[in-house]
Amino acid sequence: MVQPNVTTWWRGFVFLGFSSFGQLQVLLFVLFLSLYLITLTSNVFIIIVIRLDNHLHTPMYLFLSFLSFSETCYTLGIIPRMLSGLAMGDQAISYVGCATQMFFSASWACTNCFLLSVMGFDRYVAICAPLHYASRMNPILCAQLVGVSFLSGYLFGLGMTLVIFRLSFCSSHEIQHFFCDTPPVLSLACGDTGLSELGILILSLLVLLVSFFFITISYAYILVAILRMPSAEGRKKAFSTCASHLTVVIIHYGCASFMYLRPKASYSLERDQLIAVTYTVATPLLNPIVYSLRNRAVQTALRNAFRGNLLGKG
Repeated sequence: MVQPNVTTWWRGFVFLGFSSFGQLQVLLFVLFLSLYLITLTSNVFIIIVIRLDNHLHTPMYLFLSFLSFSETCYTLGIIPRMLSGLAMGDQAISYVGCATQMFFSASWACTNCFLLSVMGFDRYVAICAPLHYASRMNPILCAQLVGVSFLSGYLFGLGMTLVIFRLSFCSSHEIQHFFCDTPPVLSLACGDTGLSELGILILSLLVLLVSFFFITISYAYILVAILRMPSAEGRKKAFSTCASHLTVVIIHYGCASFMYLRPKASYSLERDQLIAVTYTVATPLLNPIVYSLRNRAVQTALRNAFRGNLLGKG
């Protein structure tokens, strides 16, 4: 790895993401803190409910619990640091700290993509081969799919971090963002960054397009199977089991594709910060809300957990 400029190594970087908002930073802190606490509580509660309710011990909810876990870890690496900067004005981060934050945020973001792909495969087997669902989606295969998703996420996250931090940062140390994301950090690099841009683009394409390709193939087969169902009620029921997953996929891949499948010249730091707020603060809250509102099994488990808690207190 190419060593960074000595000055950059000691000074690190400074986030300028919300510095232009002035007194509004207090309001942003309250807003983001509230959303984060709701997100953290909701995802942790989903994990606990799925773990404790025997009716939810199926591959679909197993994958959902790991997705909630991945989203929770993703937000832990970004939002507390952002809130600290808003509250205390400490916007500095060391070179190593920035690389570490990028590694973990990229790793968990990639893991989310792979888990969504796995969940699409699970829906394909459930709808297109329901009689063989239990045998095909056995515990061993489920564990392997989750393991591969997490391992792949970490490998791609490591690759993206190495591509960025092999460069020298000698022109500026001010990051026009609120965390060490690849586009704003890449924009600070001096010299020829063409190969690094190409590397990031290739890695992003591999993660986003390959995982989205498998989701698309799964839903193509699902659509054909649903259209062949004789009853309208059966088609409606089959589609309802996919609606939550599709909603999360569209928003997740929409934001990620906009951020990472673009050349450096098209970056707009102000606009990109708004998109980043969406997928770092709002999107992780989406999973528990969408699955809780649209899934009767999760709703029932949540009601039972709440009633059991009340009865226990009584």
